[in-house]
Amino acid sequence: MVTDASIAQPRVGAVRLFERHAACSKAEPAAALATMPHGSDETRVARWPRSLDRGGVRVSRSRLAVLPRSFYRRDSREVAPELLNKILLGPDGRSARIVETEAYCGAFDEAAHTFRGKTARNATMFGPPGHLYVYFTYGMHWCANTSCGEEGEGIGVLLRAAEPLSGLQRMHELRLRAKNDRELCSGPARLCQAFGITRVDDGADLLGGRFRIASDGMPPPSAPAIGKRVGITRAIDAPWRFHVPGNPFVSKPWIR
Repeated sequence: MVTDASIAQPRVGAVRLFERHAACSKAEPAAALATMPHGSDETRVARWPRSLDRGGVRVSRSRLAVLPRSFYRRDSREVAPELLNKILLGPDGRSARIVETEAYCGAFDEAAHTFRGKTARNATMFGPPGHLYVYFTYGMHWCANTSCGEEGEGIGVLLRAAEPLSGLQRMHELRLRAKNDRELCSGPARLCQAFGITRVDDGADLLGGRFRIASDGMPPPSAPAIGKRVGITRAIDAPWRFHVPGNPFVSKPWIR
C-alpha cells in the first residue's frame, strides 16, 4: 500500500521532475502553457498519406510536419493539451486527429504505471521522449502513450480519442463492432485497434517509425476542456484530462 511517507520521499531522480515543473499548476494546468519553439532542425515532413479528406477538407502531405523530439521533452501536462488537433499517422494511409488526451506524471502520480519505478513492462516511459509506450489492459485491450520529459522521468501522455480522417475502411475492418465512424477511435483501446497498435509497437520512435504524430497547421484549442482522468482508482482528482471542446469524437461524456 502506498503511504504518505512514500509520497513525501520520491524515488532518486524524480526530484528533478518536480523541481523542473513546480510552476505548472495542478488546478490550472492550461495556464502554464505557452507557444514554444520545438527545434525545426528535428522536424520532418511526413510522406503519407497523400491527403486527408474527411468532410471534404483536403490537407496536402506537404503541410504535415512530424513533431520534433523537443515537443515531447517537456512536462506531460504541457504536452497533453498541445497534442490536441495534431494528427496521428499510421500505416497504409490511416490517420486521425487527436481530440482527447490524459497526462501521467510518474513518481508524483499514483495513477501512473511508472509511480513505483522502472520495470520491464514500463521501460519505454523511462526512455527518450517521443516514443510509443504500449501496454495491455483488462486482459483484452492495448493502449498507447507518448513518452515525455527527460530520460528517466517516466512521464507520458495517453492518446485517449481521435477523429478519423483517412483510411476509414481499414479501420472499420479492424473495428467490426463500430457502428459508425465516431466509434472507431473514441477511446484509447478503440484507437489502438483501429490503427493496429499492439505490443510489438512498444518503444516505436514517433519521429521515424511506422506511426508518427504530425501537425497540419491547426493549433490546439486556446481553451481546452479540462477534467478528471477516466478509468483510474488513484489520483482521481487530478485535472489532467484534456479534450477539444464540442468535439463529438471524445471517448466519454465530459465530467469536470
